[in-house]
Amino acid sequence: MPVFNWVALKPSQIDGTVFTELNDEKVLQELDMSDFEEQFKTKAQGPALDITALKTKATQKAPSKVTLMESNRAKNLAITLRKGGRSIQDICTAIETYDQQALSLDFLELLLRFLPTEYERTLIGKFEREQQPPEELSDEDQFMMRFSKIPRLAERMNVMIFLGSFSDTAQLLMPQLNAIIAASMSLKASSKLRHILEIVLAFGNYMNSSKRGAAYGFRLQSLDALLEMKSTDRKQTLLHYLVRVITEKYPELTGFPTELHFLDKAGTVSLDGVLQDVRGLQQGMELTRREFLRQDDSPVLKDFLKVNSEVMEKLQADSKTAKEAYESAVEYFGENPKTSPPTTFFPMFMRFIRAYKKAEQDIELWKKQEAAAKEAELSPPGSERQPEVKLPIQKAKRQQMDMIAELKKKQMVKEPLIYEGKDGAIEDIISDLRNNPYRRGDKGRGSAKKRPGGQSLQATPDIAL
Repeated sequence: MPVFNWVALKPSQIDGTVFTELNDEKVLQELDMSDFEEQFKTKAQGPALDITALKTKATQKAPSKVTLMESNRAKNLAITLRKGGRSIQDICTAIETYDQQALSLDFLELLLRFLPTEYERTLIGKFEREQQPPEELSDEDQFMMRFSKIPRLAERMNVMIFLGSFSDTAQLLMPQLNAIIAASMSLKASSKLRHILEIVLAFGNYMNSSKRGAAYGFRLQSLDALLEMKSTDRKQTLLHYLVRVITEKYPELTGFPTELHFLDKAGTVSLDGVLQDVRGLQQGMELTRREFLRQDDSPVLKDFLKVNSEVMEKLQADSKTAKEAYESAVEYFGENPKTSPPTTFFPMFMRFIRAYKKAEQDIELWKKQEAAAKEAELSPPGSERQPEVKLPIQKAKRQQMDMIAELKKKQMVKEPLIYEGKDGAIEDIISDLRNNPYRRGDKGRGSAKKRPGGQSLQATPDIAL
């Protein structure tokens, strides 16, 4: 018979369920299963199976074991232990000795979810007081019993995870802090950017003086409005005009973007998240120090603290500098640090720089177009008009050649062959076509079908070419 792929329950799992009230053997006795075997037998059908014997055998093979953990939790623990690929003793020994090589960081993070609960510790204590053999426990419960015996288990697990993740996390945070520091300091120190904002303020006050009065400053988002304000002829924006003024009157300011650094990288940093990660590392470092004080004979903890204490101190110093530099820069440009994160603050300058460079390119293109137009006006008239004259002539020549080809084709098909050396008819037609433009003359020209069969085509005054 083929195998029915169901998920079978263990004998210990059917207590209190509906299956304790069922009697499948009675059903098998009531039914004739020979027809069923005939309908569902496999190609290599063996003798009929004794269901009762199989159940008895299965029950003998799967003796009931004591379960201390909840079934789903035990199942998830079993999956986690299989991922570790090590024995119960090896896993627990690695945790006790902080062996980073034996256990991967991913496995440790998974295992952290299975720290023994108070209820599980109570059941384990009761099991031990009753002096029952550990072999009666499932593999997951045996692991939990050994796992719970590790001193300061939660602290050790967190320290191991911290040891394994510290280096990668520090290398990820340092460039982000450096970008915030460099971008903030370069914005505040740029004299060219300051002068450009001064020019924008002057133009804005000039435009608004008769309606709103003079302003002492403006929000950075107002820089986007430079692209929205159009000139009277709608051909340029206010930013284009400002770029012209800066290029002509203040050429020393044109390279202001070179004074600004790492704006693009700083614009992607979540400073609050970075500072929180640094605080998390500091807490992990303090936990590691406390563990080392409790057992100063651990070479792993000793070496880690010796190598990474300075790294942690630098991270703390850089995080403080980044926070202060950023808040100072934001306030310097009239913004609020609480409502203007780096992902909003720095992109405002990035958009202005891109728009400024685009305006420079537009102005340069317009200058080239104006120069080309002036050059065209100063050029001799014949040099420009001659190509325009040649085009109709070439078109007329093509029409004449097409007409000649058509006449030749009709001559070959419907009229006797005309040899050029005999009567010169083709030469006359070609010569007449070259001297006179082609004109349709339907009134004076009869259809070729009306001419006698032997008459040859002649160039006569009746054919208007």
